[in-house]
Amino acid sequence: MTFAVVASAVLYTVFLWWFSTGAILWLDRLPRRTYRWSLIAATAVALASLYGLWISRGDATPAGALCAFSCAVGVWAWHEVSFLMGLITGPRTSRCPPEAKGWRRFVLASATLIYHEAALFLTALALMVLVWGSPNEVGGWTFAILLACRLSAKLNIFLGVPNFTEEFFPDHLRYLTSYLRKSPTNALFPVSISAGAALAGTQAWSALEPSASLFAIAGAALLFSLTALALLEHAFMVLPLPDAALWRWAVPAGPKDPKTTP
Repeated sequence: MTFAVVASAVLYTVFLWWFSTGAILWLDRLPRRTYRWSLIAATAVALASLYGLWISRGDATPAGALCAFSCAVGVWAWHEVSFLMGLITGPRTSRCPPEAKGWRRFVLASATLIYHEAALFLTALALMVLVWGSPNEVGGWTFAILLACRLSAKLNIFLGVPNFTEEFFPDHLRYLTSYLRKSPTNALFPVSISAGAALAGTQAWSALEPSASLFAIAGAALLFSLTALALLEHAFMVLPLPDAALWRWAVPAGPKDPKTTP
């Protein structure tokens, strides 16, 4: 039974990560006149997800853990859609000046997405308050892990990594690539990997604890899978792996056809 719960949680997380990422990228590649409807749909999903987090916070069963995890991802998806479609980004919408270095470059880069980052932080805080002390805190921890791992990824790409997928940036956000840097590595990267591996190890240990309840096993397995996927995304930054191929069905090779954008 324990193996079945862990295996199901891992497979579900991998599918949700792959499909939801591809779906968001696909929606973002559609003509901009469709963005309003995509945002309306994403908002409906987010509201339903918030309700799901509310009702599942007292459900300490594997189904409750799965519901809370999925709902947290649903709320996260709204933030991804609102950012990629240009609704919530930052006050700066121009390329990085060639002469900007060091701290000035960091300040300018932060100004391109500070509203998005603030919205993520406030949402994470609200969700943790919502579920704190309840029997089922999986949703809050799911969003917190997503936030921490995404912040780590952004900082590493800003500081410099060998690979990042520029084709995932839509045309209206292509200026963001001017703030990124390609380099063999940076000092933060090993810290990120070490911290992520330690967290994943702790979660795996909890998922395999013989005396744990099925709820605890399911929750730990879901969070472990999410952390492991974040580590995989970090690995894509330094290894010559064709990560874009995973979502080729959503983002065809080459730039978006300008004829499809009014």
